[in-house]
Amino acid sequence: MSKNRSNHVFTSESVSEGHPDKVCDQISDAILDACLAKDAGSRVACETLTTTNLVVNAGEITCKEWDSIHPEEIAREVVRDIGYDREELEFSADTFEYINRLHGQSPDISQGVTEGEGLHKEQGAGDQGMMFGYADSVTEELMPAPIAYSHRLLDELQRIRKTGEIDYLRPDSKSQVSIRHEDGKPVAIETVVISHQTDEVPLEKIREDLKVICQHVLEPTGLLQADTTYHINPTGKFVIGGPHGDAGLTGRKIIVDTYGGVGCHGGGAFSGKDPSKVDRSAAYYARYAAKNVVAAGLAEKCEIQVAYAIGVAHPLSIHVDTFGTGSVSDAHLQEALSGKDLFDFRPAGLIADLGLLKPHGWSYRETAAYGHFGRSQFPWEKTDKADALRALVS
Repeated sequence: MSKNRSNHVFTSESVSEGHPDKVCDQISDAILDACLAKDAGSRVACETLTTTNLVVNAGEITCKEWDSIHPEEIAREVVRDIGYDREELEFSADTFEYINRLHGQSPDISQGVTEGEGLHKEQGAGDQGMMFGYADSVTEELMPAPIAYSHRLLDELQRIRKTGEIDYLRPDSKSQVSIRHEDGKPVAIETVVISHQTDEVPLEKIREDLKVICQHVLEPTGLLQADTTYHINPTGKFVIGGPHGDAGLTGRKIIVDTYGGVGCHGGGAFSGKDPSKVDRSAAYYARYAAKNVVAAGLAEKCEIQVAYAIGVAHPLSIHVDTFGTGSVSDAHLQEALSGKDLFDFRPAGLIADLGLLKPHGWSYRETAAYGHFGRSQFPWEKTDKADALRALVS
């Protein structure tokens, strides 16, 4: 893998906002945004299912202003914004059937994550589990190169689709980038895959147009080669797509959402969950800490694991691995991160540190497509503690 120093090829994929699973993630997170805007103490675990002209919401939500929130309207707005606005797509914002099976949070869970309730006075973790954060110096966003470049391709393609620069593109698409690494560093892009839903257009034109876009996006990396292979719509036709082509569910793209398979993953999905659920918020905080380690020049690569018990505030463990790239020992970094001088991994501490209850200049829905990590608008992407961390371990 590219966090190791061996010579190898590593591949990561991304999917667009129009992918069925990402439609679901965005609806779930848009409902979360609406709840937090009305009540910062909302407890939200919102799941979405989509298929041919159908959206279903289910899960548990407790919000003081729930009666003023209209999940069906939110779902239709999200679907329309993505671009599913024509009946011919068999999934349209104006015509899909909507089913709502949302209900309140279990009081047994609530007492464990509400300060002053349950067995512990502090706000406890919303569930047990382990979460990971990762950072890598090989890209400007301190992300692994294969996933970073896969996201860049689709971000540009969705811009071109929405501006109408290429008028035959439909919302559903996927990308994949395979990169050869030597001594743990990317040296060449070997293969690029794009599968993009389109109107009925000759395959040759699609391949010609999208190859130009791929080259435009990837040439600045310096990794494209004369013999880089391009597979564009390799089945020969991709007209039927979105929820009509494949059913979608919240939380099924956890590797796309994180590090493309390079960094480890604890298994918990992010979208539709309020910050009391540490499988989301602690994963964000672990990324924040790992990114500051790399930004401080203390390691070229850094992975942090943190683990919790439900209802307990203090992490059960914090583990640091810099894969032999650190300028100080992993044990020294682990000691620095385990104290509360710079990073407070207790749920209440990390929520406050990142401002997760009152997003300012960003939204949870924005996280739900093109990666939760590596985009500067999110507070866990700040490197504002790098200098202090460097001083602490020096």
